[in-house]
Amino acid sequence: MTSMITRRALGAAALATVATRGARAAKVEEIRIDWATYNPVSLVLKDQKLLETAFAKDGIAIRWVQSAGSNKALEFLNAGSLDFGSTAGAAALIGKVNGNPIKSIYVYSRPEWTALVTQANSPIKTVADLKGQRIAVTRGTDPHIFLVRALADAGLSEKDVKLVLLQHADGRTAMERGDVAAWAGLDPMMAAAEVESGARLFYRKPEANTWGVLNVREEFAAANPEIVRRVLATYETARKWSLAHPAELNAALVAAAKLPEAVIARQLERTDISSGQIGDKQASTIIEAGKALQSAGVLDASLDMAAITNGMIDPSYGRAIGA
Repeated sequence: MTSMITRRALGAAALATVATRGARAAKVEEIRIDWATYNPVSLVLKDQKLLETAFAKDGIAIRWVQSAGSNKALEFLNAGSLDFGSTAGAAALIGKVNGNPIKSIYVYSRPEWTALVTQANSPIKTVADLKGQRIAVTRGTDPHIFLVRALADAGLSEKDVKLVLLQHADGRTAMERGDVAAWAGLDPMMAAAEVESGARLFYRKPEANTWGVLNVREEFAAANPEIVRRVLATYETARKWSLAHPAELNAALVAAAKLPEAVIARQLERTDISSGQIGDKQASTIIEAGKALQSAGVLDASLDMAAITNGMIDPSYGRAIGA
């Protein structure tokens, strides 16, 4: 009898917890979303207060948080301090593998935002030249994944080089000072290094850059699917406006990144924002990156990259708003 009462009590407590969560979910008071200089559309969304306008009648506030890289966006999502965060597709995959409860629901860009960079007068000419050298990189980001794949293509691994773990802007500084031989770069800092100090992109492979994806916390999406659809619909408004107003998009990035117009123009000329759709095309690229990381020993070879990626990508929200 005692055991039955205990089970009933626990069951009632569980139901009460679910009910409480449901009540809280129904009363969203704030949407926490990131902006990033590697996500130009997010700047338009933020500067024009499009989300604030869209949710004003609901009494829902918008909190903006800057992400300095995919690794930071994933940290914030995992900690619950962001509801929506901008990352590279392959970085999102690594986060998912490591237990980050996210869904990738939208594409904010198809960029060539990373390459391997060195000083103008550096003797480094090829990836093979990096053996034994110090390389600045931000772990868990697309530049890091790009570096791992580049090393593997050259018959090398992370064990053959000395990684210096820095955030992207600090990596640029270290490369320009000569503290490292190369840097796994990220725009717009990479474009700034090209334009301002003559840095050389000695290894480029556009197809190895994974898509820029917007992620949502699974718990938030499950509890608030209509809010997620409205956020994406507003993102679509910002993306389409950005396409129609390239000069204004450039100006927004100049102001946010505090970089010269020529630098931002370089970034934007290799950033495609023509579609917000997410689906099989993105999954294929991310799966390929995941398999390359398995071959390089970065991810467990027993993991099913296709199953994990397809479980992470959810195109239903975008389809619902015609993205």
